[in-house]
Amino acid sequence: MSSLQTSGRLRLLGRSRVQVTRLALGAAPLGNLFTQVGDDEARATVDAAWEAGVRTFDTAPHYGLGLSERRLGAALRERPRDAYTLSTKVGRLLRPKHDPTGNDLAHGFAVPATHERVWDFSADGVRRSIEESLTRLGLDRIDIAYLHDPDDHERQAFATGYPALERLRAEGVVRAIGAGMNQTAMLTRFLRETDVDVVLLAGRYSLLDRSGGDALLPEAERRGASVLVGGVFNSGLLADPRPGATFDYAPASPQLLERALRLKALCAEYDVPLRAAALQFPLRQRAVAGVLVGARTPAEIADARTMLDVRVPDALWDALDAYAHEWVTA
Repeated sequence: MSSLQTSGRLRLLGRSRVQVTRLALGAAPLGNLFTQVGDDEARATVDAAWEAGVRTFDTAPHYGLGLSERRLGAALRERPRDAYTLSTKVGRLLRPKHDPTGNDLAHGFAVPATHERVWDFSADGVRRSIEESLTRLGLDRIDIAYLHDPDDHERQAFATGYPALERLRAEGVVRAIGAGMNQTAMLTRFLRETDVDVVLLAGRYSLLDRSGGDALLPEAERRGASVLVGGVFNSGLLADPRPGATFDYAPASPQLLERALRLKALCAEYDVPLRAAALQFPLRQRAVAGVLVGARTPAEIADARTMLDVRVPDALWDALDAYAHEWVTA
């Protein structure tokens, strides 16, 4: 089967009519996540994803103070609008600074600090966020809207933010709704108590952290909702386990590095790159509609496409599962 077929295979999100590809492009790096990316390279990365069969693209106002949205919209604007699925997020409004100085690296993005982020999960804030995102994107619609990182705003997210998204879905402004976070507990609550179509789980269902499989994935399957999984490489450790590699954007502990190196060795016994097993691991679950991979270069997209095509034998999955059981029960 070709790379185009495997990366471009479509699945519906929950009970919605929105389709996503198994491989989705996360556009945070196009907002200069940690380091600068040129406009031409950002455009080339989106073009490479398209050529690889990717038709699902995710961004957010938070990413580069709107730069990611502007770049992604510019790259997609000439594409047939019904040919791809676009998601963005609500919860952080961008407000111009009166006297902007310095950069935004304190928030992880190598861009001038021209704006400040204002947390707002109110009904009005959600609508304004969607309107402002549409302006930055230069597109006529957003397919999926997520509540973005409501960890410290749980009450407002459930009381006003989610109902606002539900109304926008009913009005046809967006086609599917959900929440995106780096934790499982609140996302599981969204699945249990609301009618979300999808949740975006970052970093909590990987070869090194399977906590998403405890309650969240079973609840999603029970409710008929979908899960998109991001952070499959845990910010780098599972892409290239070595001293100094990062796990959740911080230096990995010696214990985690040892585990990652053991996973790499197990994969090598079957002549499978660790990156391939890490990328494909979440797709074994019925509730997982796709994996979201952040990329800043065409080469990174090409690698993800190649890793998705690698055949991972059942015996290797059994070995990886057994090793995971060992460290959980140790």
